Amino acid sequence: MTKRKGLLMVAAVMLVTALIFGTAAVAVSAANIVKGDTAENNKTVQQRLADLGYYAGKVDGIFGPKTRAAVKSFQKKKGLVQDGIVGAKTEKALGITLGGGAKATANTADTALLARCIHAEARGEPYTGQVAVGAVILNRVKSSKFPNTISGVIYQPGAFTAVSDGQMNLSPNETSLKAARDALNGWDPTNGCLYYYNPATATSKWIWSLRVELKIGKHSFARA
Repeated sequence: MTKRKGLLMVAAVMLVTALIFGTAAVAVSAANIVKGDTAENNKTVQQRLADLGYYAGKVDGIFGPKTRAAVKSFQKKKGLVQDGIVGAKTEKALGITLGGGAKATANTADTALLARCIHAEARGEPYTGQVAVGAVILNRVKSSKFPNTISGVIYQPGAFTAVSDGQMNLSPNETSLKAARDALNGWDPTNGCLYYYNPATATSKWIWSLRVELKIGKHSFARA
């Protein structure tokens, strides 16, 4: 065998090896994706899984083995295909919206304002209840019965006690901020409710006339 032929054979072996391992690497990477496959989407998935108790890692936007394992655990619990990929069904089950929706149109000021209202109205409530308060505000934004902005809904005269008594001026904590982000990401524990109240303190006769859809913590939630 000549030196030239030997070099060609070595090169050919190296090329085949690269192709084999390169394909394998792509296959592994392709299994670790979510819709949109952006750091922001990954963080949304990680944070939601963490809130639900499936993920204990760092919310870093990297869809690694821990995140995929958490997704699979969630899918198993919900009776979904356990592929570790956040497709449409898993996304819906998580109660999040990836790559668009309300989150894409919400600016930092809106998030902070929503968090302040959640903190003022629902601090001390279960986390799901805090998200639910945020969801009610966003449901009102979508409804033709209310103003079409977050600030408009919150500052509508007489809408929220926290505005009237000044509690809106309190700084939100990290939990309230997380709840605001979850609500903006599409999680609605109330399934479309427009109202909520605390039966222990509510004085409006009208609010008591509404049919209660669900109760979370001290709050009762009603659709209309």
